[in-house]
Amino acid sequence: MLASLSIRDVVLIERLDLRFGAGLTVLTGETGAGKSILLDSLGLALGQRAESGMVRAGQSQASVTAAFAPTPDHPAFALLAEQGMEPEDEIVVRRVVNADGRSRAFVNGEPVGVGLLRRLGALLVEVQGQHDQVGLADAATHGGLLDAFGALETRRNGVGECFRAWRNANRALREAQDAIAAAQRDEEWLRHAVGELSDLAPEEGEEDALSAERQTLQQGERRAEAIASALSELQPRDRRGGTGPAAALRNAARALERLPPPNEEAAPALAALAAAQDALSDAEGLLERLSADIGPDPKRLEQLEERLFALRAAARKHAVPVVELPALLASLRERLGALDAGTGRVAALETAAKAARDSFLGAANALTEARTAAARKLETAVARELAPLKLDRARLHIEIAPREEASWAADGVDRVTFLVSTNPGQTPGQLAKIASGGELSRLMLALKVVLARGSPVPTLVFDEVDSGIGGATAAAVGERLQRVADRLQVLVVTHSPQVAARGASHLRVAKGVRGDRAETRVEPLDTGDRREEIARMLAGERITEAARAAADELLAGAA
Repeated sequence: MLASLSIRDVVLIERLDLRFGAGLTVLTGETGAGKSILLDSLGLALGQRAESGMVRAGQSQASVTAAFAPTPDHPAFALLAEQGMEPEDEIVVRRVVNADGRSRAFVNGEPVGVGLLRRLGALLVEVQGQHDQVGLADAATHGGLLDAFGALETRRNGVGECFRAWRNANRALREAQDAIAAAQRDEEWLRHAVGELSDLAPEEGEEDALSAERQTLQQGERRAEAIASALSELQPRDRRGGTGPAAALRNAARALERLPPPNEEAAPALAALAAAQDALSDAEGLLERLSADIGPDPKRLEQLEERLFALRAAARKHAVPVVELPALLASLRERLGALDAGTGRVAALETAAKAARDSFLGAANALTEARTAAARKLETAVARELAPLKLDRARLHIEIAPREEASWAADGVDRVTFLVSTNPGQTPGQLAKIASGGELSRLMLALKVVLARGSPVPTLVFDEVDSGIGGATAAAVGERLQRVADRLQVLVVTHSPQVAARGASHLRVAKGVRGDRAETRVEPLDTGDRREEIARMLAGERITEAARAAADELLAGAA
């Protein structure tokens, strides 16, 4: 509900802070006092059009702040969550209008667009006025209101589940049909690609394994070359007569052996040369065995490089990394399999989609029947409220018409529209087009009396719903406003003492002069002040004791 309203520099209001409670709040005051400024200010906070004329003369900007305290499950919180806004206990909306007509909007201190403000306002407040009505006048709300009146929410939810199942079945069917159509367009290429990749048979992690093995073989090849080079240094360079290290040692030993005796001094040198020959022979043998043991297989290295080249060529051809080739082959095989088995799968999905459609239609048609029965009850209930409101010739007609299949939705196959005729024989028409301003407001009141239980909007505003009536009719209006206020917060601007007496709280709007400027003030009235205000409404400028007594009677009757 609306908890508070703060207005700064709007037309004739310099500064105003109001708090509101549950139930029925009445706003009274003489014509021209500024009651419409209050409603315009509230409308500004709820996203209505901003105009530079709303800014108080001599000020640079005007601002209106409205605080609401909805129930925790109210849809307004879901709307804010969709916008990424953290939930708070209250919803505070603020609108600032500059003197040039430009405006800014805020929700809980965060800047928002006026469009969001308008959507949020529609969930929080419904206005029924002499010249514009929102809420019930919007045909988009009629189906939900009828379902709430008839306690059809469970049926409607069931229809929604069937609709979503049908929609999902249709989506699966379309996807299968699209996949088959795409596969058929690419069938020749698809079969060639599957055959080519199947022959290649790429494996998970194969590229890394092949690269590691190739690196090992390449390192082995370099080791073999080093060992061969070492052997070549030890072996004779010229097999036909050249010398190598071994031959050089032998020649040196022979030269020392030719020394004339006694040659004992050469014995150590000869021993060293013999040892060197033995060591050299051992080294040569070791190198030969090592060369034979670690030599790489040239054919294996060639095979590895050919395999890597083939894998990378296929990856480039299909514009994927080598590592994704196995998944690509699986995907292409799946597409080919879908093509080969597609007809049967599509037929099964078509059967499932038809069954889902039949289930939806069965549930929707049952909901239509229940709505039709609820509509007749609602028409009868509203008719009982119209006569006391001086609308005894008016009739509510609830039209339940089938929609085109393209417009079927989670709420069923019906278009529910509230129509009205104000005279016998008159063709029923839309609420906002058939009735006059006062008639329409009272029609809306009659509907609200009956539909208050199902209203998702917690605050209703009636602007002069009692215009042009008095006496018993005004009393009936007041009594019905009070009944609606048992379930919803109701604010009503009224000139009727019978309506004013029904208020749980009473605000008097008055215009005065401060300095050389006119100013609108709003005063909460206590019991004594209420008596005087209602007496004024009964008697005019000169309040008599008889008027006060009549005011006492009205207040007592409303208690």
